[in-house]
Amino acid sequence: MSEKTDKPIAQELAKQQKSISVAEFFEKNRQILGFDSGPRALITTVKEAVDNALDACEEAGILPDILVQIEKNDSDYVYIIVEDNGPGIVREQLPKIFAKLLYGSRFHALKQSRGQQGIGISAAVLYSQITSGKSTKVISKIGPEEPAHYYELMINTQLNEPEIIDEKTQSWERPQGTRIEMEMNASYVKGRKQSVYEYLKSTAIVNPHARIRLIEPDGNEYLFERATDILPKKAEEILPHPHGIELGTLMKMINRTERQKLSPFLRYSFSKVGLQTADEICKAAGLDPEYPVKELKHSDFEKLIKAFNKVKIMSPSTDCLSPIGEDLIYKGLQKEYSADFIVTTTRKPAIHSGNPFIIEAGIAYGGNFAKDEKASVLRFANRVPLLYQQGACALTQAVENVKWKQYGISQPGGGIPFGPFVLLIHIASTNVPFTSESKDAVAGIDIIKEEAELAVKELGRKLKSYLGRQNELQKRKEKEVIITKLLPLMAEKVSEITEQKVPDINPVVANVMGNLLVSKQVKQNPIDPNKIDFAIIVRNYGPSRRKFLLHVIFPFNISDPSPPPIQTVTVGSDFDYIWDITLSPNTSKVYRFFVENSLVDELLSLDPFIVEGLDEEEVTGSKSIKTMF
Repeated sequence: MSEKTDKPIAQELAKQQKSISVAEFFEKNRQILGFDSGPRALITTVKEAVDNALDACEEAGILPDILVQIEKNDSDYVYIIVEDNGPGIVREQLPKIFAKLLYGSRFHALKQSRGQQGIGISAAVLYSQITSGKSTKVISKIGPEEPAHYYELMINTQLNEPEIIDEKTQSWERPQGTRIEMEMNASYVKGRKQSVYEYLKSTAIVNPHARIRLIEPDGNEYLFERATDILPKKAEEILPHPHGIELGTLMKMINRTERQKLSPFLRYSFSKVGLQTADEICKAAGLDPEYPVKELKHSDFEKLIKAFNKVKIMSPSTDCLSPIGEDLIYKGLQKEYSADFIVTTTRKPAIHSGNPFIIEAGIAYGGNFAKDEKASVLRFANRVPLLYQQGACALTQAVENVKWKQYGISQPGGGIPFGPFVLLIHIASTNVPFTSESKDAVAGIDIIKEEAELAVKELGRKLKSYLGRQNELQKRKEKEVIITKLLPLMAEKVSEITEQKVPDINPVVANVMGNLLVSKQVKQNPIDPNKIDFAIIVRNYGPSRRKFLLHVIFPFNISDPSPPPIQTVTVGSDFDYIWDITLSPNTSKVYRFFVENSLVDELLSLDPFIVEGLDEEEVTGSKSIKTMF
């Protein structure tokens, strides 16, 4: 009988085991990073390139000026160009930034940032070479007197290292900046919420300091102009907070620290831990503040973690965050949408797992929005639009959890409300808890959902107030229409009977409606026949104080105004004379000035008044606008 010579199966299986690089992993699992369809692959690529451009410009203190150009060739491939005016990238780092996954500067930094892992743009390069087999072209220049460095790159997926196909210096008209060009199997779609155009429009709303130009494959150009010249506040890096630390992380921190004793380690390794707080933590853990940190046992680490949760520690600093702010959210919505009413809010900072975050929100209502469709919900995380997985996102769920009917908004069957408005909701955080690596949705953390709901409810209350005001104004308008139809008929009848001139009914209308009345008197000056006396009479028939600006727009100069206007603005060939007026109930004021006698006919025919700051339903005898400039 022969001896059995077969090796154990475990040894045979062991020969098949081998490590793979992160590039190889994502090469086979590209859908994890958002490259699972043609349209989405294109949006993801544009997103990563634009995010990098915005981050680079902001870190260098430069107002971003970004070009996104999409071209299509005869095949199914799409050619993408993204160019910025940022600080550029030094030659030695160019290959690794664009052709090495998990290479970046922000992963360990505790501050708000669009990107963290160093995967984004290199993943787009990887997808490009997988689907087209072609290299990515990069040009970068770090200053006007410096040469532009040109690279053609691919990724060696086995080693996760860049392969340089070509490298040279060349001339480039930009004084500084970076340009990336890549070709891939992707699809450019139009007229959908999930499109490059909508992504860039959303990006422009929450980055109102950026100018973004899009050139579509058919040659159409769109310019998303900046609404402010003020760059966002820079987020400052902070130390980790004890409330966000887990056991394994604490052990790693102690293994790497240069501090010898426990108390100094706590004070210089964590945010908001001073001498007194460090002593309280040591006391709660039953450990000596002078205990050598390298001699701590596993049980000591467990005691410290428990002590972190027992001791009252101040919340981490919010210097690490850079929220958009209510004013800039307003400007962003205003420049991209034609709306009748815009309201915004920014919540106070809150904490999740030791990471500070801020929820901001805004509503743009009315205008050209469809009345019988679901409202559009725009979600953002660290100024980046989230276009996919809306239903799985905590920000969407917060909107759905609000009972919109109590704010006068239709919500049949629950869920997203119906109405003519867009709702923007943004989370700014040092560590946004996404549901996946593709960063499409915010995880359903209770404190985040709670803060988002509170922000949305605040907007709902303000919207309800506005809608109530609009209903009231509509009733006033209907009442005024009836009055202005009846009174002229009555005035004409009285005029016939009395054989007198038809009286001016405006004072009667203003009195009945409780409106502001604006009227004029024009007569020749009794002392100087070359002058015309012009008087403006404003009277408040309403029950409450009214504050407004009165604009009188003439194509000629006035003289000796009493009281003088607060400002005179030249508008083309006209002069806009502006008075700031406050009127108590049932009071009036007169504003006088002189003009040349030869202009009397023109003065009688002019209707030069505009009231700024009141609704048109509240004013008789003048045009009215809420805001003029």
